[in-house]
Amino acid sequence: MTKQEFVDQVADRAGLSKKDAAGAVDAFLDTVEDALKRGSEVTFSGFGKFSVSQRSAREGRNPATGEKIRIAASRVPRFTAGASLKKAIK
Repeated sequence: MTKQEFVDQVADRAGLSKKDAAGAVDAFLDTVEDALKRGSEVTFSGFGKFSVSQRSAREGRNPATGEKIRIAASRVPRFTAGASLKKAIK
């Protein structure tokens, strides 16, 4: 599902115009992004949790040459599905 398809479905289900739904979806995404940048978690009971995880430095290989390279430590976004979402998917 693309972002536009998602916006269309939100508009239909919430009875909003596509412009209003797009604004709401963009506001949601911006809010989650800002919270993660600050190191906060965003939790929706039953749905899931967005958080930031620390990935440690590690050694990798350049696939073209086979040469060993050092991959730096980084922060990465994570999503953990909640119980209700897991149950709905099954």
